[in-house]
Amino acid sequence: MERPSGGREVAGTLARDVPEYHSCSCELEGVSFGAVVDSNDEPRIQWATPDGLEIAGTGVATRFRANGPGRFDALRSEARRTFDRLEYDGPAVARPRAFGGVAFHDGHEPDGPWDGFEAASFVLPTVQATRRNGGVWLTATATDEDEATDRLERWRQRLEELPSMRPSGSGPGVDGTSRSTTSDEWTEQVETALERIERGELTKVVLAQSLTATLDGPVDVPATLERLRRKYPNCYRFLVGHETGGTFFGAPPERLVSKRGRTVETEALAGSVPRGESLESDSEFAATLRNSEKVQREHGLVVEAIRDQLDPLAESVTVSEQTIRQLATIQHLQTPISATLSDDCHVLDIVEALHPTPAVGGVPPTNAWETIRSTEAFDRGWYAAPIGWFDGNGDGEFAVGLRSAVATDSSVTLFAGNGIVADSDPAEEWDEVQLKFRPILDELQ
Repeated sequence: MERPSGGREVAGTLARDVPEYHSCSCELEGVSFGAVVDSNDEPRIQWATPDGLEIAGTGVATRFRANGPGRFDALRSEARRTFDRLEYDGPAVARPRAFGGVAFHDGHEPDGPWDGFEAASFVLPTVQATRRNGGVWLTATATDEDEATDRLERWRQRLEELPSMRPSGSGPGVDGTSRSTTSDEWTEQVETALERIERGELTKVVLAQSLTATLDGPVDVPATLERLRRKYPNCYRFLVGHETGGTFFGAPPERLVSKRGRTVETEALAGSVPRGESLESDSEFAATLRNSEKVQREHGLVVEAIRDQLDPLAESVTVSEQTIRQLATIQHLQTPISATLSDDCHVLDIVEALHPTPAVGGVPPTNAWETIRSTEAFDRGWYAAPIGWFDGNGDGEFAVGLRSAVATDSSVTLFAGNGIVADSDPAEEWDEVQLKFRPILDELQ
């Protein structure tokens, strides 16, 4: 199948000959970093971390796709074969990386707002801009060394001719909203989950909703991300857009995993309250997180599950002290967790072991998944699933696709959910979910 930018498609279910790839880099000064993702007619990606790494990319040098229960095995296999055939000339910070994500359910089919988003899909961009520690690098990839060099020079000239700052503008305005789940339906769903918890089938399950905002005009997703950066600077930010369908984007607070060599970092993020209007009320809300038996029980389930999921792969697992993660409109209970791997492995091994954490799925995982499938009134798609990147060393970083939405020409569909445990109150859970819609909905107004 022909793809934009002269790229190749690598299907995870088939073994195909892999060509040689060539990548080269150069350092840039004072360029329009965001201009890399201004094109709407071919795949584009954007990624930013709380510690300052920013990456933008466009085009397809190659694509990895897979579906079904074996999707992670297929991705790992094809990625290794491809990166083994890639020669890179440049600094490590600007090295080629594959960007993308997987759907929450392995049997996901692209449809509706998720048109173009398969059960697992990663792209190695033809052009990648990387910003780190004040420096900016441009990387180009192609199957021909001369083509990679020419592409690098063309894009360098193109970016240097543009203004160094990209305006973030304002939201398009919201004409109306519609929900996948009414308040009464939500109450029924929560009560169904509570019945299963009472019967001992579940300890916890995360139920979610979607909200579709009809817009007054087209949405500029990169500009929306820039506004989210200013309001939520300590969150991740991502954008994944394909040549067909919508653009998935968000500002999630939660890291799923970061892997560098044999060092793994992750976290438990579960339990939330609003921000207060003063330091005193902020502290009072935070105290309810620390002192709530319900929240502590829910959070403890997440910590225990992550530790159990890492144990088979790790030489040691360290659970740090519990903290409060404060964002612009919400506060979360957070516990950092780190591990040293017993053997070197691919970051996708860790992603597969951790997804879904109880913070987005439930306990026990299989029963929680079944409850989500049979209860929720919408397709989660890539919502609450792993979004991130990996490189040729098998290192990488993934966030959980929360505080997220998928945008089309005339609408944006937002997603949010909350954990249901034994003493959950449907009305309180409803209010907490509405709070989680705010980060993106506020930027569309």
